[in-house]
Amino acid sequence: MFVWRKRAGAGWLAANEATLREVAGQRLAIISKPAHRNAIAEIASPNCSELERIRRRFGGVIEKLPRNWLRKFLRGQKPKPLKIGKRLVIVSSNRSKNKITRLVVPAGTAFGTGEHVTTAMSLRLLEKTTQGWGFSLLDLGTGSGILALAAARFGAKRIIAIDNDPIAIATAKENARRNKINNIDFRVADVRRWKFSPRTEIITANLFSELLIEILPKLKRVQWLILSGILREQEARLVRALKRNGTLIVETRRRGKWIAILAQPIEELVIPSVVEGSR
Repeated sequence: MFVWRKRAGAGWLAANEATLREVAGQRLAIISKPAHRNAIAEIASPNCSELERIRRRFGGVIEKLPRNWLRKFLRGQKPKPLKIGKRLVIVSSNRSKNKITRLVVPAGTAFGTGEHVTTAMSLRLLEKTTQGWGFSLLDLGTGSGILALAAARFGAKRIIAIDNDPIAIATAKENARRNKINNIDFRVADVRRWKFSPRTEIITANLFSELLIEILPKLKRVQWLILSGILREQEARLVRALKRNGTLIVETRRRGKWIAILAQPIEELVIPSVVEGSR
């Protein structure tokens, strides 16, 4: 495993973060500390040549991580349980005694432990729109598999979860085994080439906005769209694309510089009581 790293000020990040996000998607991490002017941008990848292209374009350095890098990283991680409504809590180990229905997702296992605000907002929108049992869900850019796993806990009868990263899919499968969930079809696939089934009722997509906009025309035949991974500065463009594609925004959530959107194609428009009075 390799990591590209660049220390940068607020001005450089403002000018380049969106482009980096388009290049690396959710693998981009921005690390900042109180009382420090500069932040650190990082992208991890098993492919050094990919990171070399990023280094040539944006500067920075590339570091090869030791084989036990994940174990060392996890030693310092003590994430708090994340409660999702009244039906689910995300924990990092089986030691938790929480009596609510649990998902165990160890910290650092691919992207999406529930700690990142885009994941947390998506989980809460998913919980809010799945008060009944037996729905079908397609999770695009599944990462650790957390949204697909949560859907299983919320009663989904049919779940497909795809990601173009084989490491992410292997991690998601392991997380499913850890939680004794066996009704998810995990696949390595490119969302651009995926054949979307009209039988899918909910699509969750934690992707960068450029990719979301590109695939929106294919997402019209579902009941609900939960979209995240969107920076606030990209919101207006995504909203215009949703309108062009006949999709109504039912709820928008904002935390920090990120947003998540619950949307519904107008031809499928049936707003249930669970979304009334949304914040």
